[in-house]
Amino acid sequence: MTDRTHILLWTDSTRAYVEAIAAAGLSDRVAIDTVARKERPSADQLARVEVLFAPGAPPGVLSAMPKLRWVQSMTAGVEHWLALPDLPPDLALTCARGTHRESMPENILGALFYVSKPYAAAVESQKRRQWVPTVAQPLSDKTLGILGLGVLGEEVARLAAALGMRVVGTRRRPAPMANVADVLPPERTDEVLAQSDFVLLLLPATPQTDNFIDARRLGAMKPTAWLLNFGRGHLIKDDDLVAAVKQKTIAGAMLDVFRQEPLPAEHPFWTTDGIIVLPHIGGPHPQRDKIVARLFVENLDRYLRGASLKEVVDRVAGY
Repeated sequence: MTDRTHILLWTDSTRAYVEAIAAAGLSDRVAIDTVARKERPSADQLARVEVLFAPGAPPGVLSAMPKLRWVQSMTAGVEHWLALPDLPPDLALTCARGTHRESMPENILGALFYVSKPYAAAVESQKRRQWVPTVAQPLSDKTLGILGLGVLGEEVARLAAALGMRVVGTRRRPAPMANVADVLPPERTDEVLAQSDFVLLLLPATPQTDNFIDARRLGAMKPTAWLLNFGRGHLIKDDDLVAAVKQKTIAGAMLDVFRQEPLPAEHPFWTTDGIIVLPHIGGPHPQRDKIVARLFVENLDRYLRGASLKEVVDRVAGY
């Protein structure tokens, strides 16, 4: 056992990960400890762990792991990891980027249909036993602007193009992308906002994107446009969005992520007509652990072979 790589699975549901390690034929090369999230690893576990798999860690824990070489985050966002004061500078940190690809694009399409089709209004009319003829607005020939054309944005663009939508967007390193008419750098965000009928936020949470959507950028959008946030709550300046919707600067907003979750009952998002609050349903998947386990085990195999890891976090970029 002394020559095995010690792994700490610091999460509540570990079965999918243990089974995936076994299915990959790696069980005889690792020693696995499991700890529930509400518990703190023992001193012995901290002393021997080399690979940590967890959604996060409180300050002071990583510095108590002298043999730690690699952390696999269970989440795509890593701002909470990067904020740790004891995050070792030479520690390999990988994220779960791309693991929402099987769930979030479908939920984003659902959001597009919800705000463009009269289904919700029809349900309310049914409660009153009223027949109210309504014309559904088509998505075809509309423009979807995606801020943050990563793996998820690429899949959303494919699905949107199948509906006849035109897709434009921004990417930190612009390059041609299938199903996207224009891929622009972040400095040209206003051009995307000005031409989009729907603006989808898929940006990461970094110091550069905090309050990215403020009064000025909301003012650059069409008055008929909808804002959809499936990225991070910190992307939006909340008060500016409330004002923009109330003043009809934009048509409305559908929000799936927030600065504080659960969203406090007193927050004005709840009561502002034109703002739709979703309880962070974009990313969750009934087989979420199995999906993340595939990435973790692939990376574990790479780690044991001394190969480059996938989805390594760029600490300068913040994701």
